Amino acid sequence: MPVENNEHQSGRQPSGRGAARVSQSSGRVPWIRLAGGVVTALVVIGLAGWWPVSFAAEAPNLEQQVAAHLSAGEFGAALDLAVKSPDPALKLALIEKVAAAQLQVGDTAAVEASANLLPEGPTRQRLQEAARGRRTAGGGSLANPQPLIMMIQQLTGGPPDSPWMEADGEGGNISWETNGVWVDPNGVLARRLTADQQGHLAALGLRSRAAGLNKDMAAASTLRFVSLARLEKAVAARMAKNLPLQETMRHMAGLSHIQYVIAVPEENDVLLAGPAEGWKYNDKGIAVGVTNGRPTLHLDDLVTVMRTFSKSGEKIFGCSINPRKDGLKAVKEYVEASQKSGPLAPGGTKSFLSDIQQRMGQQDVEIYGVPANSRVARILLAADYRMKLIGIGKLEGGKAIPSIFELLPKFAKHEAMPLDALRWWLTMKYDSILHSPDRQVYEIRGSSVRVLSEDQFVKADGTRIQTGKASPVNQLFAKNFTDNYAELAKQDLVFAELQNVFDLGMVAALLQTEHLAQRVNWNFGSFAENGAYKAKTVAPAKSVESVINHRVYRGSDIVVQVAGGVRADILTAARQPELHRESGELKSVQPGKLPTDRWWWDAK
Repeated sequence: MPVENNEHQSGRQPSGRGAARVSQSSGRVPWIRLAGGVVTALVVIGLAGWWPVSFAAEAPNLEQQVAAHLSAGEFGAALDLAVKSPDPALKLALIEKVAAAQLQVGDTAAVEASANLLPEGPTRQRLQEAARGRRTAGGGSLANPQPLIMMIQQLTGGPPDSPWMEADGEGGNISWETNGVWVDPNGVLARRLTADQQGHLAALGLRSRAAGLNKDMAAASTLRFVSLARLEKAVAARMAKNLPLQETMRHMAGLSHIQYVIAVPEENDVLLAGPAEGWKYNDKGIAVGVTNGRPTLHLDDLVTVMRTFSKSGEKIFGCSINPRKDGLKAVKEYVEASQKSGPLAPGGTKSFLSDIQQRMGQQDVEIYGVPANSRVARILLAADYRMKLIGIGKLEGGKAIPSIFELLPKFAKHEAMPLDALRWWLTMKYDSILHSPDRQVYEIRGSSVRVLSEDQFVKADGTRIQTGKASPVNQLFAKNFTDNYAELAKQDLVFAELQNVFDLGMVAALLQTEHLAQRVNWNFGSFAENGAYKAKTVAPAKSVESVINHRVYRGSDIVVQVAGGVRADILTAARQPELHRESGELKSVQPGKLPTDRWWWDAK
C-alpha cells in the first residue's frame, strides 16, 4: 500500500483532542509527552528492565511466577518464563497453561504461536484446533464453542486450585458470549458482551424471521430498479394518511448494492439500480438478504445523506473520538508519580494499565454532517469503534487482518513505531464512476471502504506535526484492513452497513455534482432538507469508554490504542476527474418504459 499523504485532503478532518506516548529509558517511566489532534493514537510504554527475573529459581517458584503473570494478563512475560524452564516436562506444562489463558481471552494468534513451541502431538493439535474454532466463532459464523470450553477446563481445571463447576461441582463457570457495540441511556458507546441467557431478545421479537414479502419482491434479481420520485410519492401518501411506512419502502425493495444511477428527464425521476433479493431479519433485528446475507439499503440512511448534500448541508460527514485533556493530564501525573515506586512485580502491569485507563476516563464523540441521533451516525461510530478493537486485538478481524500487536514482531524495532503517534481513519474507496455519452446513466464501480494511516511527530509542547507518511507496521495494518474489507464485511455486518452508507452518500453527491435532480426537475418532496419525512432516531452517543490493550514484546513494549475516526468527504471524491470515464456500453442500461403505479421493478 502506498504511503498516504494527508496534505491533499481538503475540508474537515476528524479531530482528536490529544494522545499520549509514555516512554522509558531507565528506572520506571521518566517522562510522558502529550499530543493534540490525533485521530487514532498508540500510547507506547517502554518497559525494558521492568521484570528482573532469575531463571535459576527452583521449579515451584517458577510456577508461581508464571501463575502470577497469567493472573495479571501478562502472557508475554509468562511465556518468556515458561520457555526458559530447565525442566523439560515443566516447560511443556507451563506453555500449555499460557496457551489456555490466551484461549480464554480470545488471542488466537498468540495461542497458535504458543502451540508451535510444543512438540507434535495431541496437545499441540488440540490447542491449534481450539484456536481455529475460536477465531471462526469470533468472526461471526458462530461455531460450536463447546470444544474450546472443554479445552480450557482440561488445561486449567482441577481441584483444589482451579475447580470448574461443570466438571468438579464447585468453582467457576464458562459461558459463551457474543460481541457487540451499544449505547446506554447516558450516551456512552461501549463494547458489549452479552450472553442473553434470559432470552430477553427473543421476548422482544428480535429473532431471525422472514420478512412479509410478496412473491415478486422476495425473488432474487440481478438488476432491480427503484424510482426515487415514485418512492417519495408513495411514502408521502402514507404519511398523509398517518399510516406507517411499509417495510418494503424502508428497505428499498431489497437493494443490497447500488450499481447504477439513472436520470429519466421525461419522467421527472432519478432511478437507482442494483442487485436485490428478499430479506429476513437476523437475531439482532437487522434486515439481511436471504442468500447473500448483506444488509439491505435503508431509506432513512438515504434521506439523511441527501440532506447532508443539500444546499444548507455540510457536504461532508463523519465522526471522531477525542480524548479529554483532563484525562491526558491525569495520566501524565500518574506516570510521573509512579517513577519512585521501583520495578513492577508480577501482576503490577495489569494494575498499572487499569489505573491508566481509569485516569484516561471517557472520550468525547464528535459527529458532524449528519444528526447525532441518526442511524448513519450510529453506523459510523460503531464501525470506527470496532475497527479500533480489531486494531488492538480486542476483537477478531480474521486471519487476514491481524492486530497491530501481531504485526509488530514482523519488523525490526527501529521500523515498527519510530514516531510518537499512529493515526488510522476509515474512508470510502471507489475504482471509477462511468457515465454514458449523454450523462444520464452512471455506473459506480469498485465500491469499498479503506483505512488510511499516518505517523505523526509530537513536540514537547504537545503540538502535532503531520508527516504525510506511515511507518511499515502502520501501513501494513491499513493495507490488510483495506484489502480484506469485503470478507470482513461478511463476518461483521456493521462494516457492510458502513459501505452501504458510503454508497448512498455517493448517490447524494452525484445528485448534486451532476445536477441530476435539477435536470429531471425533481424537488425531493418530503425527502428534501426541510421535508416532512422523519427518519427514525437512535440514542446519540456522547462519549466512549477508553479501550486499552497491551502485549509484551521482547520484554519491552506495551502498546495502548486510544482513539479513531471516520471521514466521508464523498463530494470531493465525486468530483475527482480521474474517477470519471465515459462508457458507450451504458447506453444499453435503460429501464425501458416504466411500469404504471410502481416504484420498483426488475429488469426483464
